[in-house]
Amino acid sequence: MSQVWFVPSTTFLAMVARLSFPLALLFATPCLDRGQERPSVAELLQQFETTTVFWQQFEVAHAIVAAHDPSVLPKLESWLTHEDRHLRGNAAFIFAGLGDPRGFDVIVGILGDRSERREVHKISSAGLPSIQGQISEDRYYAAHLLGDLKDPHAVPILVPLLKDQEVNDIVPWSLGQIGDRSAIQPLIATLSDQNPSMRVLAIYALVELKATEALPRLRQLLGDNERCNFDKLESVAEAARAAIAKL
Repeated sequence: MSQVWFVPSTTFLAMVARLSFPLALLFATPCLDRGQERPSVAELLQQFETTTVFWQQFEVAHAIVAAHDPSVLPKLESWLTHEDRHLRGNAAFIFAGLGDPRGFDVIVGILGDRSERREVHKISSAGLPSIQGQISEDRYYAAHLLGDLKDPHAVPILVPLLKDQEVNDIVPWSLGQIGDRSAIQPLIATLSDQNPSMRVLAIYALVELKATEALPRLRQLLGDNERCNFDKLESVAEAARAAIAKL
């Protein structure tokens, strides 16, 4: 049976770019034809178990959750201890998405897991495997998955990570995706972060949260011409001006 892949989501375009994977790979991935029947849960499970590229596997995981069939969980239990923390996180996403609390706990556990692993995919600037770089990317991915889950219980876990330089640039996005207003004040505080990229990312998240209470602070940033280091390299002032218009 031929495998069926899903087009990666726009959130993963940003995440994969952060992890330095070639964006061209995203467009080389076969997608589901409109006239083709959607795969069964059994077919999705087979795809999940045979896919080792983490972002492709996540798209399959997302489809499994959308099928709302918790009968798959016993077949995936061994994945909750998989050495590859990206693949472990994908399985945990399924468990959490289908209401099994073990999934949420595994993802949170990855955030605090700094142990070495046998396979290191992250390559340093010197062209050598980077254990610390791999740990950083594993933790970053876990923080991203918490945003994908949209579970408000993740907010008090993510907020302290706004100051964790290994993962903090994904945290505003995750908080915005979760949509819980308890994240607004910590994000307003992040508008004073020394890093202009963090200030811009916090602005984006505040817009996502429709945080009108941030307007006074955003107006104070209209003279902040420092620029972020991603996408169009916009300034903090430009991001603040656009946010004010939306709010």
